[in-house]
Amino acid sequence: MQGRRVAFNIKFAYGLGQAGEGMFSIGLSFFLLFYYSQILGLSPGLAGSAIGIAVMIDAVSDIVAGSVSDHWQSKIGRRHPFMYASFLPLSFSFILLFFPLVESEMGLFIWLTVFTNAARTMMSLYHVPHIALGAEITTNIDDRSALVAYRQFFSQIGSLIALVLFFLIFSPMLGEGGRFNTDAYKPWALCIASLMAITIFWSAWGTRSVIPYLPQIAKARTIPLVAVFIRLLKDLREVSRNRNFRFLFAGILIVYIMVGVTWTLDLYIISYFWELDDAFVLPVVIAFAIGNATGTFLSVKLFSVFGKKACLITGALAYAFFQTFPVAMRLLGWFPENSDLVVVNSNTVPLVMLLLVIIKLLQGLVTAQAQVAFGSMIADVCDEHEHLTDRRQEGTFFAALSFSSKSTYGLGAVIAGLGLEFIDWPTGPQIQTTADIPSGTIIELGILAGPFIGFLGFLSIWFFTQYRLTPIQHKEILKKIEARGGACENKTKEF
Repeated sequence: MQGRRVAFNIKFAYGLGQAGEGMFSIGLSFFLLFYYSQILGLSPGLAGSAIGIAVMIDAVSDIVAGSVSDHWQSKIGRRHPFMYASFLPLSFSFILLFFPLVESEMGLFIWLTVFTNAARTMMSLYHVPHIALGAEITTNIDDRSALVAYRQFFSQIGSLIALVLFFLIFSPMLGEGGRFNTDAYKPWALCIASLMAITIFWSAWGTRSVIPYLPQIAKARTIPLVAVFIRLLKDLREVSRNRNFRFLFAGILIVYIMVGVTWTLDLYIISYFWELDDAFVLPVVIAFAIGNATGTFLSVKLFSVFGKKACLITGALAYAFFQTFPVAMRLLGWFPENSDLVVVNSNTVPLVMLLLVIIKLLQGLVTAQAQVAFGSMIADVCDEHEHLTDRRQEGTFFAALSFSSKSTYGLGAVIAGLGLEFIDWPTGPQIQTTADIPSGTIIELGILAGPFIGFLGFLSIWFFTQYRLTPIQHKEILKKIEARGGACENKTKEF
């Protein structure tokens, strides 16, 4: 028995919740450092440190959310109570990030630290139960990968919506347009916060029909708070004993440092290294999301041909290669100049922009294979863990991964911020073109965003190669779990 099949409306509702996370990620990963540094004038070192400190502190909340939801008991299951509880405080915290009520540098630093932490903690309350829910809905191999694909697809749709709303709606409507339009950020944040709340609530409400079929835990007595934390540590120790999980965990640690640096620096690279005008920024920044959204649904078919592990390794390599390649070629003098133009459909556009769009599309397309494969492989490891321990602990597994992503992404943001500080990057809304920055500083920015990223990408691959759970072994594990009445029980029904 492969597990129950999941109807389209459940896949849609489950995946839609990730659109809120996609919008959230664009706000915090793509715009936040730039907004506080180049718009509000906060030192990039302080801004990066504030984001990094908040992210690393918040990462602990993922562990708590995962362990607590694993043991939660209610009429609406283990995961849904947290999903319902998160969307309003999350949206409010996001709004406050872009409505600072202070002006001094230290005031902005504290405000950024506090509300980045608050927003990310509220996202943890939703994110960890949500991804754990995806591993519990079905053990059918194809549907499990499809759920991850839906989640990744809607994540990119959310990212696209956030970018389009800023660059094509609020920015041109409320001023001259572009990333330096101070008046666009606050109404954009209000709109994004509202859309986040709607999509997250829809995801929780739309998946409520699966609750009766989800794994349940035995009735347990109420325990004191200290015992909760002791249990949390025991849960972490237990999941860390799984060899396959340890290597996936280590590999993703490195990947998220890489992603933290690149996402934090992307708007700087586009604005100052490639010198793209506002009219040409949007095609580059959305190209990755379009390629990634397309690639998510190719991934399930590719898994059946090449396997999840091969797709994970290929995707991780592709992200590092395509991120590094154009910057490295420019530093070597083998890439077109920013002033080179080409005619496309009777319009003159920078050749650099056209090449970057192609590169980003390819990067997103291939990277999607790694994203979907990784999420599906972790769900498979949860099955292996149940087989070995007779316990379902998806929340703890995914919380540990979320902890790694946030803490290391936070470290990436700190590296990016301190890197900008180290190269003496100028701040303030008056710094709008390459002419405002010394040429040597631009080269140093390229080195920070190029070769360093490539090294991290190749380093992560070694850890992923150590994953040993094969598809055949996983099928055998599912049969054994089903035979003893475990997670596979009663899963042939379609929702």
